[in-house]
Amino acid sequence: MRIGILGTGGMADALGTQWARAGHELMVGGRSADRAAALAARLGPTARTGSWSEAAGFGEAVLLAVSHPAVPEVLAAAGPEALGGRVLIDCTNAIVEGFRLEHRDGVSMAERIARIATGARVVKAFHHCHEDVWRMRPPAFDGEPLAVPLCGDDPDALATVGALVRDLGCEPVAAGGLERAGLVEAMTALLVGLWVGGEDPRAMLPPKAFAFGG
Repeated sequence: MRIGILGTGGMADALGTQWARAGHELMVGGRSADRAAALAARLGPTARTGSWSEAAGFGEAVLLAVSHPAVPEVLAAAGPEALGGRVLIDCTNAIVEGFRLEHRDGVSMAERIARIATGARVVKAFHHCHEDVWRMRPPAFDGEPLAVPLCGDDPDALATVGALVRDLGCEPVAAGGLERAGLVEAMTALLVGLWVGGEDPRAMLPPKAFAFGG
């Protein structure tokens, strides 16, 4: 698969490394041409660099891996023509001080991205774990592969991202349409706050067999 990567930070590096190992072709776009070139070099011979718009138009899927304040600028630079019809993977987190979401109007980052990148098929994914988790080969704990919730409205886009999840050794989980992305974004803010506070959120959850009573 051909994958465009918008961003040169830790998430772009971690996920790009895994996808390069899986044999995908990558194009990296970033604000700094030097940083984009350095990341492409780390990713290996299947990676190259391009402008924001070139990376966005490069392949079937595009990873949006920039800080949430930079999202409008990056999407504008990429352009609607390049993003039209692409599977746009949103791994952003708009978590601010106090482990809360910056936007409290009920509109998720994924929905905001869909409003800007009209024509793109947005899927929320990969945002719920630190970049180092995605560097694991595979991300598995106690013998169980990590589950990755996906929110999106386009079945083909969800299937594409699901395949990329499996390339990491993880299992995709259907979390509903894009209107539910706000729920998983809020879940991530809650989890981060608990982890930073030294708690293990897994202790809050009963086994699936007891989810609706014993």
